[in-house]
This record gives sequence, structure tokens and C-alpha cells, in this order.
Amino acid sequence: MGVEKVLTIPEEAQRDKASFEVLRVWIANQAQHVSIRSGAWEDPFAWGIVLADLARHVALAHQLQNEGTDPEAFLNRLLEGFEAEIENPTDEPEGEVTQ
Repeated sequence: MGVEKVLTIPEEAQRDKASFEVLRVWIANQAQHVSIRSGAWEDPFAWGIVLADLARHVALAHQLQNEGTDPEAFLNRLLEGFEAEIENPTDEPEGEVTQ
């Protein structure tokens, strides 16, 4: 894992003047912290698509960094973790809405 704290903004996002960030996830003090642009879409279905796309990106990145990894097996295991956390959360989300 690299030492950079902030990830690179994708080139396409840099070129598109209309692009905007919708999600940022940090690990700090051994916990997850997020910034979310919650009003990006009205229909929660769109967030489902974003989460599914993110899962595929994570599986592909893992495969590219770990030769021989089966992306389908990785994705299935990811989904197991997702479903387990949805059904029995390990913590409750907290925070505030800011502008």
C-alpha cells in the first residue's frame, strides 16, 4: 500500500468541467469516516448502481494488483460482507449534515 493519503483524481473528472465528487471514505482512528453528496440523485436506485460499480472497481483493482486473483470469487466474498453488514451492522452511522 502506498504512502499517499489522498487518491488521484481521475483524468476524465479533471477534464470535465461539470464533474463533481459524490463520495469520500477515510479510515481514521481505526474507524470509517465519510463525506457524501447525498443530494446527487433523488432515486436511491442510482446509489445502488454506484455501489455495484464500486464493488466491480474494487474487484478489478484487486485482481490487477494481485495476479491470479479470481475477480468473481472476490466479488462474491465482497457481497457476503455487504449482506452481513446490512443484516447485522457492526456500528450505527452518526454524523452531521454540512454544506
